Amino acid sequence: MNDASTPLEPAVAELSLAIGQLIRRLRMETNPDELSWSQLAILARLDRAGPMTTADLARAEFVKPQSMGTTLADLEQAGLVQRRPHPTDGRQVLFALTAEGVEARRKRSIAKREWLLAAVAKLDPAEQKALIAASAVLRRLGES
Repeated sequence: MNDASTPLEPAVAELSLAIGQLIRRLRMETNPDELSWSQLAILARLDRAGPMTTADLARAEFVKPQSMGTTLADLEQAGLVQRRPHPTDGRQVLFALTAEGVEARRKRSIAKREWLLAAVAKLDPAEQKALIAASAVLRRLGES
């Protein structure tokens, strides 16, 4: 429950700002290919879920199929995704990561981990301990 001496709303606002700032910093530090946020999200989804149709990707990312088609065309032109025939429906096309797309995801993951490790290493031991403890709570919030 909320302690009357600690108003919850300002703390939530501060948490939201801090998380947003950390996410923006991670994006800035770990996007060597300068891909857009939507392009990175599509690469991540294809990496996790495997080949998908434009419509399935659009639904999963909450965008219009036309917007998804444009983004996929840009990724295809960059050599990060490729078209594949749908195994059961000849009218549809699946998009999958290319070897270059997998490598771009790998590089970004390594860069993110290295930057975060270096940033956390600069904290004093008490801050590191608090951050590690908060990680479990943040995960629960994200999963709720």
